[in-house]
Amino acid sequence: MKRNIYIILFLLGSLLFPMHHYAQVDFNKKPDDDLGNVEDQFQELFFEALKQKGIENYDRSVEALLKCVELDKNVPVLYFELGKNYNKLKNFGAAEDALKKAVSKEPDNEWFLDELYGFYAQQNEYDKAIKTVKQLVKYHPDYKEDLAALYVRTKKYKDALELLDALDAEFGISIERDRMRNQVYEATGRKKDQIKNLEARVENNPDKESNYLNLIFRYSENNDKEKAFETAKELLKVNPNSQLVHLALYKFYLDDADTQKAIASMKIVIRSAQIKPEAKLKVLSDFVKFVGNHPEHEADLVEATLLMGDLNNAKTLVEVAQYYLTKNNKEKGLEYYEQALKLDNDNFDVLRNVLLLYVDLKKDAFAEARSSKALEKYPSQPILYLINGVTLNNLQQPKKAVEVLEIGLDYIIDSPKMEADFYNQLSKAYGQLNNAAKAKFYDDKAKQLESSN
Repeated sequence: MKRNIYIILFLLGSLLFPMHHYAQVDFNKKPDDDLGNVEDQFQELFFEALKQKGIENYDRSVEALLKCVELDKNVPVLYFELGKNYNKLKNFGAAEDALKKAVSKEPDNEWFLDELYGFYAQQNEYDKAIKTVKQLVKYHPDYKEDLAALYVRTKKYKDALELLDALDAEFGISIERDRMRNQVYEATGRKKDQIKNLEARVENNPDKESNYLNLIFRYSENNDKEKAFETAKELLKVNPNSQLVHLALYKFYLDDADTQKAIASMKIVIRSAQIKPEAKLKVLSDFVKFVGNHPEHEADLVEATLLMGDLNNAKTLVEVAQYYLTKNNKEKGLEYYEQALKLDNDNFDVLRNVLLLYVDLKKDAFAEARSSKALEKYPSQPILYLINGVTLNNLQQPKKAVEVLEIGLDYIIDSPKMEADFYNQLSKAYGQLNNAAKAKFYDDKAKQLESSN
């Protein structure tokens, strides 16, 4: 709605002097009768009302306007201003009455109608809003879109589609109208009508890429893969330089085992400046899974990850890391886990995997520092105490290892294997401290648990 613009124009125009006979008064002339006094009084009260409204003293603005009404009850703008003030004061009944009165006095005043329409929309009085906005459609086509939105909201779907068709025919396709149209199709289950509409768009405007892309999406949504694939290939013929079409094509090629075309499409997607990063990450994630079953294409995956540059989706980074771990490339797996942790530093599973890889790769100093910091954040996680104890033993700091491991034992719940790991590390620490008795004690406890499981 264009209410704010209208109000500015309203106040700059005739509303400053609400009735034409007031505007003809010579305000420089000293009043010589009662009518002059009335003119002065009306003007002062009206501007006082506007001033009080401007500083949000709506009740005082109402008082001044009501005094204006006492002087002349036939001025439409008084009721218009009263309606707005009552609305601010949440006196909605009085607001509606005042605005309706303003409209009744000037039925063709766009600003009055717009304010009443906005009031009804605010109050969720949609049937009344529809009646009012129908009076406004002659002023601006935007009101027709408002009317279509109201039809959708009130489930008058047939009326909504008819109006949307008319607007599309007159002004062309718009994203907002398509959003409403899709709402109608979704609510009514009229998927066939939706597809017919999109097919007609492709036929009527075969050079427009978005028509094909929307149709591909809807075909895919309806599990009509064959038509979706054919439409994608048709778009590629019409526009060989299309990059967005490859978001669909790579998947179709993968499903058809046309690996080389799938890889080519994937690389176009990843290089594209038109395609959003989240869509690229979805493609890369799919390709990670594909390469898991077809390791001969690992080099293409490596190239794809390099083309992506800095990935910014933790889930996809984890999938890439897990892929490299299945190939026993722990360094590469660690690299992607660390990137994922930067994006999602509250992900405990990723943190644990990073720390375990540090230990596995003999990065003990990193593991000790990182696990000590992690314990500040997760003081009840026994795995962190174990990792910290292991790295302290590896760094020849057995006394600290004993302290950490003994604290961590208190947090173990129903995990004999982890408990045995703690005892093994305590045995190792006491061995470094030349305390053979305690080293044997914990070694025996570890073996007892291991044998019983």
